[in-house]
Amino acid sequence: MSDWLQRLEALDPARLAGMRRGVEKESLRAQAGATSLALTPHPTALGSALTHETVTTDFSESQLELITGVHASADDCVSELTEIHQAVYHALGDELMWASSMPCRLPADETIPIGRYGASNIGRAKSVYRMGLGHRYGRRMQTISGIHYNWSMPGLDNADHFALIRNFRRHSFLLLTLFGASPALCASFVAGREHGLRPLTDGTLHMPHGTSLRMGRLGYQSDAQASLSVSYNSLDGYAASLQDALTRPYPAYEKVGVMNPGGEYNQLSTTLLQIENEFYGTIRPKRTIRSGERPLHALRERGVEYIEVRCMDLDPFEPVGIAASTMRFLDVFLLHCWLTDSPDDTPAELGALARNQHRTASAGREPGLQLERRGGEVALRDWGRELLAEFAPIAAKVDAALGGSLYREALEAAVARWADFDSLPSARVLAEMSAAHASSHLDFVAARSAQAREHVLAQPAPAGLDERFADSARASLERQAAIEAADTLDFETFRQQYLDPAQLRG
Repeated sequence: MSDWLQRLEALDPARLAGMRRGVEKESLRAQAGATSLALTPHPTALGSALTHETVTTDFSESQLELITGVHASADDCVSELTEIHQAVYHALGDELMWASSMPCRLPADETIPIGRYGASNIGRAKSVYRMGLGHRYGRRMQTISGIHYNWSMPGLDNADHFALIRNFRRHSFLLLTLFGASPALCASFVAGREHGLRPLTDGTLHMPHGTSLRMGRLGYQSDAQASLSVSYNSLDGYAASLQDALTRPYPAYEKVGVMNPGGEYNQLSTTLLQIENEFYGTIRPKRTIRSGERPLHALRERGVEYIEVRCMDLDPFEPVGIAASTMRFLDVFLLHCWLTDSPDDTPAELGALARNQHRTASAGREPGLQLERRGGEVALRDWGRELLAEFAPIAAKVDAALGGSLYREALEAAVARWADFDSLPSARVLAEMSAAHASSHLDFVAARSAQAREHVLAQPAPAGLDERFADSARASLERQAAIEAADTLDFETFRQQYLDPAQLRG
């Protein structure tokens, strides 16, 4: 028996029962009866985007982020996500939550509204950070949306978490292929840019074998960050890499400057990364932060608490963007990443993994597609088949710990998809666009968004949901007002103190 299977066999079922997960779901607001970005402010009925526990905004004032609590089961997580959707739909009126990771029709880049968080120093810092993202990468790129899956299991130390992360990065092509659902986009997203996509209709571009354009060269990528070679071999090495990026001036951003000639802020800083969240990655080590604390300090001081999976597209075929069975597959995938041997990464491997990600995103369903592995090449389909076979004993172990057969069923569904690439979400998106929407990405997603809204609102809502949500919204607005009233520093002093490199140390 291999070492990892022995570790699996010895794994205490109580630890498996202690797995926890939560979801952060981003989604643009789209105009009613149209396929364009809603330019209205974040609805007051949703409370304060600065302080509300379950509803905030991401980059744009028009980009919702829905946040669940921490749950012991995938079903409970989906149930809470559904309830949040119900309450939000009641507050949105006729507006839709866009059901695709790739955006609806966008206006000119400079007119996409960035998130606003009030007059407090921390609220202003959040907006200035987003202004910086716009200057650095363009606002359109920031409107891409997705699912973040937060996962933990008792008993994992820092070395365990980083071993898991290294294997996750090696094997994430499997997730992009199985769950990628963004093979096409509206041409407004790439207006004026070189893109290499193929036209389907006047307004729709695609890659015929693409899986997740969101995770490819047109998605969350940047030439500046491509210069970063962040190792995941230890917390110390990871933290040192991030600290360098957070404190090293970057010439192109120095040209932009912190402030414009009119005295308005362009960005928080001129360093390669303004703050930790600017670092793009398919997965992040995370630690809950205290008020005013820098995330890197929290990691160094108290270690990794959970991991955040960041490569999941919104599934337009699921009413809330992700299915419970997908979460269960992710649990098995993450357990496999932790259990199996995870050698240290190298600069050469980091380069290969970046190329694998781009190949999978743009052409993952292409017959015979090859990926790089250990200095050679392997067919994506063969590598994925090997991994799926290794997942079977893990799914069985989790089912034995929790009771039932839901994990085995989730794995079986993935195996069936892998045997028939036409059944993958990315293939289904293109097929349904062609069959029912004249190959229009906007029309397809608008229809899916309306169906999702109708489905969610047809579900029975818990008693008092709207009243409870209204109370949360009021309380969040009161907390924002209290934060604003308590400020004593001018913003420039606050900015300098927050960005002081001493705040990054453990």
